[in-house]
Amino acid sequence: MTVSPLDALETPAVVVDLAIARANVARFQAHADAAGLAARPHIKTHKLPQLARLQIEQGAVGITCQKVSEAEAMVAGDPSIRDVLITYNIVGAAKVARLRALAGRVRVAVVADSESVVSGLSAGFADAAEPLDVLVECDTGGQRCGVASPEAARDLARRIAASPGLVFEGLMTYPAAGKAGEAAEFLRAAKALIEAEGMTVARVTSGGSPDIWQARTDGVLTEYRPGTYVYNDRSLVARGVATLDDCALTVLATVVSVPTSNRAIIDAGSKVLTSDLLGLTGHGAVLGRPDLAIDQLSEEHGRVVSDGPIGLAVGDRLRIVPNHVCVVTNMVDAVHVKLEDGRIESWPVAARGKVV
Repeated sequence: MTVSPLDALETPAVVVDLAIARANVARFQAHADAAGLAARPHIKTHKLPQLARLQIEQGAVGITCQKVSEAEAMVAGDPSIRDVLITYNIVGAAKVARLRALAGRVRVAVVADSESVVSGLSAGFADAAEPLDVLVECDTGGQRCGVASPEAARDLARRIAASPGLVFEGLMTYPAAGKAGEAAEFLRAAKALIEAEGMTVARVTSGGSPDIWQARTDGVLTEYRPGTYVYNDRSLVARGVATLDDCALTVLATVVSVPTSNRAIIDAGSKVLTSDLLGLTGHGAVLGRPDLAIDQLSEEHGRVVSDGPIGLAVGDRLRIVPNHVCVVTNMVDAVHVKLEDGRIESWPVAARGKVV
């Protein structure tokens, strides 16, 4: 019997197939190049400087981070990371001070959707040697952060341009899935209004892995920021964005109990697989066993059920594609990376827990 290096791993273990991740990165980079878009992948999915480096080597212009602490960890982790966009309102003097220190090391741009955020950034950068690039975040249908109209985007761009220590850089959005067309209409209108004021809109950036293969300039976008695509997950498979064969990250779990003929318990619960459903039924896809469903999670237990005899024994191992891979990454200190030569390396998740 052939013994796989995976057999030596203690479970639950988060495993990344580097060859699949590399292929996912290359596929999107080729799409972006053909569409005339700059690729700026979001590292929230992998949180690994090694994969950020791979993305940059493949052609990405830089990376996207969600928090200052994420950006700090990534820049510290690899010298190739020299261009960072932080797509989250940075509020509070302490965070702005850390942002300024980071901006002294690499090129950094941020977003804002209110005068309050702009005022805080300006207070921290008014006497900086180099001004901070700031983009206006636009709510184009996602109903999260962002100004609500093209006119509001113009007004905030004016405020940024007039603020000491700041430079207006452009527009940013994260549209609702399937709503890229509506987002483009909003961004085109905002861009026209801003340019009518004599300002330059150097960058218009959007993102989202659910619409990754439809990403195009739409006459306005310059940049695209996908995150989940590097690994893919069950939610993207359900949307038709990827196949199970394109899923680079899996959770390796061990059967620890088979209490009944159609029920088994694995050692991966919500602290590994997460409780995110994303509109799906069950908590992951068991590779090679489409007849099995993970129908219930508690913290350390995953319940696996089947309509008929479950065909599992204590000690059996299952590989599971999680519903939402981004959260799984943040659950563990390290991922086990299967290299192209078959060896397994343990990579610390450098930006794990970096939420401030």
